[in-house]
Amino acid sequence: MTISVLDRNLTEDVSPRDLGDLHDAAAQVEDELLPCRTNNAELWFAESPSDVEFAKTLCQDCPVQALCLSGALERREPWGVWGGELFLQGAVIARKRPRGRPRKNEVAA
Repeated sequence: MTISVLDRNLTEDVSPRDLGDLHDAAAQVEDELLPCRTNNAELWFAESPSDVEFAKTLCQDCPVQALCLSGALERREPWGVWGGELFLQGAVIARKRPRGRPRKNEVAA
């Protein structure tokens, strides 16, 4: 068996089924309980670090959070907030850094 055959089998098993499972699970819940359906969808793909943190906070009470997160991990989502975590290039990152150069000295909050 060649590597290309293995790769093709992995992608066939992961992507369509997991996103469909998430959609089916979300369909069983009232829209008012799903923050990604009641708020602006662009919030989950925002450029502002404060908006990203707000989206992550909204996900904490979502009834399908675990399914959303596990599916995003399996699909290696390229970016955005999924299941209360921030993804960048298929990996979970702790926080989004603001644009520009970082400060040389820490600023007291």
